[in-house]
Amino acid sequence: MEFIRGQHNLRPRHHGCVATIGNFDGVHLGHQAILTQLAEPAGQLRLPRLVITFEPQPQEFFAGPAAPPARLMRLREKLLALNGLGIERVLCLKFDQRLAAMPAETFIEDLLVRQLGIRSLVIGDDFRFGHRRTGDFAMLVAAGQQHGFAVADSHSYMVDGERVSSTRIRQALGWGDLELTMQLLGRPYDMCGRVAHGDQRGRTLGFPTANIHLHRRATPVYGVYVVLISGPGLKLWPGVANVGRRPTVQGVREQLEVHLLDFQGDLYGKHVRVDFLHYLRPEQRFGSLDALRQQIQRDEQDARNWFVARGILQAPPSPPTPLLQAGKGVNPSPPAPFSQKNKEANPPPSTPLLQGQRGV
Repeated sequence: MEFIRGQHNLRPRHHGCVATIGNFDGVHLGHQAILTQLAEPAGQLRLPRLVITFEPQPQEFFAGPAAPPARLMRLREKLLALNGLGIERVLCLKFDQRLAAMPAETFIEDLLVRQLGIRSLVIGDDFRFGHRRTGDFAMLVAAGQQHGFAVADSHSYMVDGERVSSTRIRQALGWGDLELTMQLLGRPYDMCGRVAHGDQRGRTLGFPTANIHLHRRATPVYGVYVVLISGPGLKLWPGVANVGRRPTVQGVREQLEVHLLDFQGDLYGKHVRVDFLHYLRPEQRFGSLDALRQQIQRDEQDARNWFVARGILQAPPSPPTPLLQAGKGVNPSPPAPFSQKNKEANPPPSTPLLQGQRGV
């Protein structure tokens, strides 16, 4: 996939494409339906599919630093998702005062027609663009008739009788409803990032964590979650994660911390993905580090129970009988985390959870 950052980086070879325009925050099932709709004209015209998106997102620009909306995806995560869907090109436009003030007619004639040579455009019938949002679907249809490109309406994608949207997904995440979130995205909600060195507080408490900076102005998830983490050399390892500011230890910056169950290894510097599977509790302040430690122990046990119930972790063996206690005294093995090796020996059930891990 080719990533084009900024209108000034467009070249003559980029002229001729089929396209869609939008934030594509989350790349949810509704977005995926739009991208699938692009495939037919792209095949007929033998042209690449182009996604036009914005950075920052328009809502972030207009909201300013005080109250930005929670972003489902960083730009890097969005590009990874679009690449996974086979999109050939992404044009990212810097959304600033110049673009916000651009007349809708200029956007069409200068960008869509002159530079991109769009032959087919798929957008939602509620799409608005240009200065004061004067551009709409009807304007694009009229421009298409004038300049020779087709305009198709992407109908709303419905789940449980309601339209799938990034706003609905943010609401579901805010409610802690990870099952609904998965239905709307077509996969578990995830965050990606590089594991960085922290203050070693988790290790001091007996629960070492992989620390991942969020790199976003506002996070849509907050609290403690059951997660799966994956990355180079690490496939779907179970863990428990905290997203927040860590008020008990006077944290000031929001970050993601993941404690991997029964893990021995070094993840520093590796780029990982964290899939959020189940909400446990909100973040809270504790009166002492000992109280925090006890709660983390409960969180870990709750996470283990959740994984065991779904066949992702093996249940611990039954306590030894007095007869065995009098024998060799062999200690039972700890629960084995889900890995590729024990997946083959003890295959988990084919649930939507596991089927949806790799899909976008």
